[in-house]
Amino acid sequence: MDAKAELAAIKDRSRALIKAVNAPMKGFGQLSAAVKEPGALSTKEKEYVAVGIAVVQGCDDCVAFHVDVLMKLGASREEFAEVLAMAIQMGGGPVVMNAGRALEVWDQLAA
Repeated sequence: MDAKAELAAIKDRSRALIKAVNAPMKGFGQLSAAVKEPGALSTKEKEYVAVGIAVVQGCDDCVAFHVDVLMKLGASREEFAEVLAMAIQMGGGPVVMNAGRALEVWDQLAA
């Protein structure tokens, strides 16, 4: 897997979906922006929640997207690894496999 190429493809697919179903995607974008506003949790903490859910759900595209955002927010690999550990604890064996892929994405995007 080439995480950087895959992230570019994810963004291309998202742009195509925005063109195809603009109104629903606009609404989803507004929801996403609203829930990521800092409140009791910082935006970075909220992104950690999102990536943890993505790992548990096995959504590789979601993992790549949220890892990219986390890196832009100054997240560290060590913090990310702790999120993966929590996801493993909550999700068991299948999440071990998803977490390994998620860590690979982090390392490739960090390179």
